[in-house]
Amino acid sequence: MVINDFEFWHQDRQVNPRHLESILDFHRSGIKSSPGYQPAFGVEIEHLTVRTKDNSLSAPAGQAVTYGEEHGMKDVLHDLRPLFDPDREFWDKESLLGLGRPGGTLSLEPGGQLEFSLDPVHTSQELADLYRIFRADVDPVLARHGIRLITYGYQPVSKARDIEIIPERRYDCMNRFFGRISSFGWNMMRASASTQISIDYASQADAVTKMRVATAVDPILGFFFRNSPYFEGKKNPYPLLRQHLWGQLDQNRTGITPGLYDDDFGFEQAAYNVLASPLMVADLTHTPDADCPHDSQVFMASFANAADIYPDRPLNKYEITHIISTHFNDVRLKNFLELRHWDSLPIGRVAHLVDLVQGLFYNPSKLADCSRYFSGLSRLDVEEAKLNMQVYGRQSHPYGRPLDFWWEFLGCKQVMGPYDPDSPLPSATCAIPGDSLHPDIFQE
Repeated sequence: MVINDFEFWHQDRQVNPRHLESILDFHRSGIKSSPGYQPAFGVEIEHLTVRTKDNSLSAPAGQAVTYGEEHGMKDVLHDLRPLFDPDREFWDKESLLGLGRPGGTLSLEPGGQLEFSLDPVHTSQELADLYRIFRADVDPVLARHGIRLITYGYQPVSKARDIEIIPERRYDCMNRFFGRISSFGWNMMRASASTQISIDYASQADAVTKMRVATAVDPILGFFFRNSPYFEGKKNPYPLLRQHLWGQLDQNRTGITPGLYDDDFGFEQAAYNVLASPLMVADLTHTPDADCPHDSQVFMASFANAADIYPDRPLNKYEITHIISTHFNDVRLKNFLELRHWDSLPIGRVAHLVDLVQGLFYNPSKLADCSRYFSGLSRLDVEEAKLNMQVYGRQSHPYGRPLDFWWEFLGCKQVMGPYDPDSPLPSATCAIPGDSLHPDIFQE
């Protein structure tokens, strides 16, 4: 018996048809099929902000830096303003939370993590060059405030409960929501950091193929690029910490996209998924016809979905991107595909990752090979692979195959050299530390 997975999700499918068509149009707008188009990558790297050893506050070295404290991230952003475009600043009421300019943006995650979101690039060398420009501007300002950046998947010293969230109304709602309905919500928001890569699609069918393949290899590539040696001030016990944190949150909005491996999955099912789910956070700051006071435009919506909140008309782009942004699936469909598998990584390992993603998803022959290999896969198969890797680590056999098979099949050998089964690192080329002051620290 074949079960259509999507039939059993969001069984109360009360969505607004105009909202549905708006999101379908948004997904269709991402189709890049013109002759000669060169596919690109969007890369986001979140950095943990920690105190230097010689900071003027006498705070412990490695302690997480929050927004409002003396010499905190608020001061850093204000000092960086002259280097960025004043028309691309992001404020929430009186709080400066982001800066932009040609080349990319800087923004803060809930626990004061600093994200570099770089403009689309076509090669890993372009990425590395653009990243170095940002670091050359940002690092001296951070140093003046006794702060440095590290690229681990989780804070090395501070515990999540001790980290205050930034003054953004959306994150305040999320903090309260995840603090009540799940475990590890505060850990994910306040103390974790990630690397995300966005890729293009040429059609709906191409988008679905890439979503399925990317979701299937999610735990494997997540393990090959694991980079979380610590959890809550101690040695991290989870082979896939990021996967574990997200897996304990809200199944409405995390993990495998509902219905992804159904034969009839497409843009419509993806749109239904984001519209039928409770919003968690409603944002009416760009909804001019909303009947609510200015100070009440962002609020928790723990049960109401988009049809309950937004007017009966086509959604505007801001409303669409907000609704989609309340979902955190392994692969997030926007007007591009966002691959969300990885811990925060140093730029050298991000460059390897971009080369690997390029070989997997922009090489039609390799993508077809992977699609054929995973033909007939189900949601349960992917969940079993995730659990297998979480339990057995380096001894795991996702989809019945050992890790050295996947290293070669997915193209890792071509990018990073031979697989080393006896080392905590899969290859010697992966020995790029997330903290330059501790070059021997890696996740086992």
